[in-house]
Amino acid sequence: MMKTNALVLLIVTLAFGVAPFITPPFTGYDPGLFPVRIERPSIQPAGYAFAIWSVIYLWLISHAVFGLWKRAENPAWDAVRLPLSVAVGVGAVWLWIAGQSAIWGTVTIWIMAAGAILAFLRADPAVDRWVLSGPTAIFAGWLSAAAAVSTGVLVAGYGWLGDTGSAAAMLALVLGIAVTVQMRRPLMPVYGLTVIWALVGVIAANASANLTVAVLAGSGIAVMAVTLWANRKA
Repeated sequence: MMKTNALVLLIVTLAFGVAPFITPPFTGYDPGLFPVRIERPSIQPAGYAFAIWSVIYLWLISHAVFGLWKRAENPAWDAVRLPLSVAVGVGAVWLWIAGQSAIWGTVTIWIMAAGAILAFLRADPAVDRWVLSGPTAIFAGWLSAAAAVSTGVLVAGYGWLGDTGSAAAMLALVLGIAVTVQMRRPLMPVYGLTVIWALVGVIAANASANLTVAVLAGSGIAVMAVTLWANRKA
């Protein structure tokens, strides 16, 4: 059964990695999909921040290949496979979903985030640290931020909160999630560093356009950095 789980994870991870090559590129939700048209939502990081996906894809594929090849029957590895398979399985079709509907794109990215976070929390950093825990950490960290970004775009686009208010609420949300998760896995800082990467992207996007959001993102980085430092020897 464990070997089957490892094989399923490899298959869905490869599909996840191939998806960007066969799906129309996604550069954010079309502003025309929303009642309130916002050309560049403040919660959205600068474009360069999304380059992290290349690292995520390669690290997850390496994880899946090594897991099937060398750790197919290892219980510590198998504990991660179900939630990670759900996350990458949904991720394989997420680009298509997000291109069709911002609402369903947001719903499904939260499913991805939940699966990735659970996989990260199940990954023992004492076992094959950089092949088991590391890739789940970067995936969970980015999706923690990305799910909040998607929600923030949706909230502002439907006028439930203004652009700045929505960004502030989502920054608080991602920080609450990130601090909680990081404290559960203090020996794997890649998660928190990935969240910081996303917040730096928010600062870069808003340094001149929305100083309030930039300052809030900077405050979030400070809180995340303190969390990493305080828990570094836990």
